[in-house]
Amino acid sequence: MPIPERLKPSFTPARAAELDRLDEARKRLIVALDVPDADTAAELVHRLEHTCQWFKVGMELFTSAGPQVIEPLIARGHSVFLDLKFCDIPNTVAGAVRAAATLGVRMLTVHALGGPAMLEAAQAALVDLNNPPQLLAVTMLTSMDQDQVTAVGLRCSPAEQVELLARMGLVAGVRGFVCSPREVATLRALTGPEGVLVIPGIRLAGAQSGDQKRIATPADALHHGASYLVVGRPITQAPDPAEAAEAILGEMAEALCN
Repeated sequence: MPIPERLKPSFTPARAAELDRLDEARKRLIVALDVPDADTAAELVHRLEHTCQWFKVGMELFTSAGPQVIEPLIARGHSVFLDLKFCDIPNTVAGAVRAAATLGVRMLTVHALGGPAMLEAAQAALVDLNNPPQLLAVTMLTSMDQDQVTAVGLRCSPAEQVELLARMGLVAGVRGFVCSPREVATLRALTGPEGVLVIPGIRLAGAQSGDQKRIATPADALHHGASYLVVGRPITQAPDPAEAAEAILGEMAEALCN
């Protein structure tokens, strides 16, 4: 008597499914190169070469090394997130966005506090470009807790301010945002599945938070709807950055299968 199909053993390698999840995790982990110079950045990238696909270039490295720090990353096949949080008058920000796009970066940031006209100008600056980068509006820094919000004169909670800025960004045509893990579920509900949510403030359970206030684990952020996770010091300051990255990728992969 033949064995029913539903009872036949599967010979699909379990390892293949695991590797698929790890590959998906690699596409969604961004390592923050928050380091003081190009040589330090190059050493880190070399150590993470076969582990990580995305790297973030922020204000410290960009100010120290200049735009030329981006070219070797792209030449080696990496994706670059340029996080300079442009915030100025609309015309100035539009020009900066166009200039950043010519560098070949795949994502870049403006700060939503620049207001709706600035956000509209930034988004419009990318409209006629071929294969433009994803524009992200930063809502509120992850170092800002309620005390910090009150100190700058805002009469609301961090979560309320993030939602207000995200709604403003959506009206201005922006479909990508940076927020802390605590607000990702709210923003995912606002943007729907097409929204791009980039989440810093990621720490493994039990790790030190440093100057980050609104943090979460990789699994929590992904479960709530994060598109990408940005991780800096837990990887870059680890004794073995590649090993630290693999641990985070492992937790991400596990979360992606649940």
